[in-house]
Amino acid sequence: MLAPALEVHHQLVNRGAEADLNQALELLAEVKTGSREAMLRFYRPEPTVAFGQRDAKLPGFAAAQQAARDNGFVPAVRRAGGRAAAYHQGTLIVDHIQPEDDAIAGAKARFAFFGELFTGALRSLRVDAGVGEIPGEYCPGEFSVYGRGGASSIKLVGTAQRVVAGAWLFSSVIVVENSAPIRNVLVDSYRALGLDWDPATAGAVEDLRPGVTVDDVQAAVLAAYAHHTRLA
Repeated sequence: MLAPALEVHHQLVNRGAEADLNQALELLAEVKTGSREAMLRFYRPEPTVAFGQRDAKLPGFAAAQQAARDNGFVPAVRRAGGRAAAYHQGTLIVDHIQPEDDAIAGAKARFAFFGELFTGALRSLRVDAGVGEIPGEYCPGEFSVYGRGGASSIKLVGTAQRVVAGAWLFSSVIVVENSAPIRNVLVDSYRALGLDWDPATAGAVEDLRPGVTVDDVQAAVLAAYAHHTRLA
């Protein structure tokens, strides 16, 4: 499933919402051609609402973009599937990019593999995590990673994938700190798009385990990866 070794890149400077999204595609092209090795890219993004391709076709899209701006988030449209997702510097984005002769064949299996990988990383931080879609969640997905707290569950990790001939990009957003702004911007953006969802499903790791930081989660993710491949 994973390359024998992965180069780990920590992006310390943000270039902007669109530029950071586009850089993942640039790296994918480099890995595809062999000019760059299989890699992990970690970064903490600027406040962004990443809309899906389907969102951009809805009548309320312009209003949803404005709702994002009004909440201090930059609207962007990502190439991968799914619905609108919001993130900021209290989240961790993990881009895994790897060459693959038949990248399409393993697409669904990758969703399952990474769902379990991130679940294991969060469990190592004593988060009661699982994989599966939560009823009413934003940007719903069969392989969302959620955390349980009492009788309710909140979405903690959303994943998306882009596959090209010869390589794949698997991008994951882990919400770790400060969930209130994310919940607020999603309420306004989804209302403008005319999409129903349950705001109670939007949360962060620290809502379940106070004191957990983005650095803690990054270390847990790296430890989970180390069970499967060599990290450089």
